[in-house]
Amino acid sequence: MRQKSSILIARAAALSLLVACSAHVAPASAQSFTDKLKGLFGGSDSKPQEQQAPQGDPDEPRAAADCPQVTIRAGASTYAVAASGKQAVGNDVRFQATITKLARDCTRTGGDITARIGVQGRVIVGPSGAPATVEVPLRVAVVQGGVGEKVIATKAYRTTVTLGEEESVPFSFVADDLVYPAPSGAVADNYIFYVGFDPQLVSTSEKPKPVKKKK
Repeated sequence: MRQKSSILIARAAALSLLVACSAHVAPASAQSFTDKLKGLFGGSDSKPQEQQAPQGDPDEPRAAADCPQVTIRAGASTYAVAASGKQAVGNDVRFQATITKLARDCTRTGGDITARIGVQGRVIVGPSGAPATVEVPLRVAVVQGGVGEKVIATKAYRTTVTLGEEESVPFSFVADDLVYPAPSGAVADNYIFYVGFDPQLVSTSEKPKPVKKKK
């Protein structure tokens, strides 16, 4: 009995620490997307690569100037799932996912920009115990900030994380198909990428489909 209580306390403490750490996620810096992914997702290079100036069609190279900063949408940095019929707090939490780091890269082709957004996070098993495999719902959006915030483009994604018997598992995901019209002039300075968990993706997908009545 004492051992079970110790496990529950340890899991609750791990969840609290994960939430605290998520509050200090910084926006992506201006380094190459490949280097970011290597740094974020575990890869490494013994020799640093030199950054070369883009050549060829000026509409097609990696457009750093057209690539907004990426940050986590307020209130969407964590995703907690509870046991059936319970609130996702305290000992009723089955698992919790948290976004820890982000990266982004953009390519301009003609009048469109294709963005690649890299997301790194972690899933921790809660006191109620998690299934061996969990689904994590994510949403990426490019938004024009300012008075009357405007969503330019948004896409939803799901990634599966295998926990097995582990208490804490990292995950990574790259959304590479977000396309939106290239902004012009000073408007581009107000653009920003938002990343966050979207629990509605799960609740919507789990709603039963209506049964067609026979005529």
